[in-house]
Amino acid sequence: MSKVLIIGAGGVGRVVVHKCAQAKEVFTGITLASRTKSKCDAIAAEIPHFPIKTAQVDADNVPELVALIKQEQPQLVLNVALPYQDLTIMDACLETGVDYLDTANYEPLDTAKFEYSWQWAYHERFKEQGLMALLGSGFDPGVTNVYTALAAQKYLDEVHEIDIIDANAGDHGQPFATNFNPEINIREVTAPCRHWQEGQWIETPPLSTNHSFDFPEGIGPMNIYRMYHEEMESLVKHIPTIKKAQFWMTFSDNYLKHLEVLQNIGMTRIDEVEYQGQKIVPLQFLKAVLPDPGSLGPLTKGRTCIGVIARGIKDGKRKQVYIYNTCDHQACYQEVNSQAISYTTGVPAAVGAMMMLTGKWRGEGVFNMEQFDPELFLDTLAPMGLKTKVIDGGDWPEL
Repeated sequence: MSKVLIIGAGGVGRVVVHKCAQAKEVFTGITLASRTKSKCDAIAAEIPHFPIKTAQVDADNVPELVALIKQEQPQLVLNVALPYQDLTIMDACLETGVDYLDTANYEPLDTAKFEYSWQWAYHERFKEQGLMALLGSGFDPGVTNVYTALAAQKYLDEVHEIDIIDANAGDHGQPFATNFNPEINIREVTAPCRHWQEGQWIETPPLSTNHSFDFPEGIGPMNIYRMYHEEMESLVKHIPTIKKAQFWMTFSDNYLKHLEVLQNIGMTRIDEVEYQGQKIVPLQFLKAVLPDPGSLGPLTKGRTCIGVIARGIKDGKRKQVYIYNTCDHQACYQEVNSQAISYTTGVPAAVGAMMMLTGKWRGEGVFNMEQFDPELFLDTLAPMGLKTKVIDGGDWPEL
């Protein structure tokens, strides 16, 4: 029996449920839980061929989580809720003796700070109980970690530099909208940039460094902006030959202009302000008035292209390899009622769960994706909907 409890009923949660239900040979039972049970019920209704149980739970409340886990008795909890809730869900897994998986690292609600220290601190407790926690099983972080591990295992003797490049070459036609949770998206984009160079983190202002990058498969040139992303932290720890690590993401001029205005007028603040006798957080209010990312699925056309350029040494000579995936927004929506941003996060979460439940990836403690065999993961990821492309060699620009 491989029963799973999925916590979170947003766009990614929808994809995870669909994909788990497609893999009946692994998943024998699925419970979907969220603060709003009606969202879970709506997703369950999309999948008549697999009985999905639904439940209401406050993921900030450890006793509620513990009670639900004891009631459902899953072998694994898939956390696709908010990053603020990672630690409470991990606490509940420890109390009930259940394995854990998430797609994004913990961050405190009142500080836009992205790092693994809080979750890595759980390693010994999970190890002592013989439990496994797999962190960041999305695309970036997640598949990008696996791509880097593949470069180190198969294409390079030593990886010296990595550029993780994430392009959303899609268009939803809205004046301003984010492709996933607006609060998380804007916190990431407006945080100070950090990149790894020669054994230390170098900090620069947000989005202050950019280049034009010519994406493959006809997507063409787009502007990419350097920003901080959590997978760099684990990659430079677990692949210590890396001397330089950078993360890049595409943003349209329209998106950046709207973001600049919102910052200038204080709408991206994460501290409380008083309004009509009540305390509100401006960014949370902004989230409430922006389009729901879940509503963008039928509107979004185009593709994503996410990958890693790894440079290093092979047989004594300098070499580079580009490992990437392209994903079509409309094809994703037709399959699972979500666009490619949710799809590229949700499918790897389901595949990470498959790796754990089948014993192909196994360990005791807290782990990141690059610590396991990359080819076992990618061999399952492709038939689940995300094929890996490799350009071995080539002349990609230094960024």
